[in-house]
Amino acid sequence: MKERFETFTVLIAKISRNIRKIKNHEMAEYDLRSPHVSCLYYLYSSDSLTAAELCERCEEDKATISRSLDHLKKNGFLENGTVGSKRYKTPLVLTDKGKEVGKKISDKINSVLDEISRDLSEKERVEFYRSLSVVSDGLDTICSRLEEKSTRNASNTIA
Repeated sequence: MKERFETFTVLIAKISRNIRKIKNHEMAEYDLRSPHVSCLYYLYSSDSLTAAELCERCEEDKATISRSLDHLKKNGFLENGTVGSKRYKTPLVLTDKGKEVGKKISDKINSVLDEISRDLSEKERVEFYRSLSVVSDGLDTICSRLEEKSTRNASNTIA
């Protein structure tokens, strides 16, 4: 059991760290970091998203997305699509510069995915992603239960 836990946690951490390194290395010439890359990728793939939608897609908190969007706007990668009353509900669109870099990001992602799955058959790749989704969903369920338990304990303490 201990070996299974260590293998799982070490591999997941290593994969995450390597993805972040690749993002940071590939985008250094544009002064972009990992969260910026995710924002540009999802905006390029979707044409227009709000900050709230980016939080969900990128799996990042509001503060990280807010800092990323400020950096991307300041450096000419994106702009507000329309003027909205709420910052997080205003559609964001890429500028020409943002579209150019978004395409480069998308192409690089496809290249990396092709390279890392070269030794997997299509059936193995599909099964891998299915298994990964099962693990992710299971962890989400556990986290939800923990959050509910914390909320109940906090309300019992107050009462």
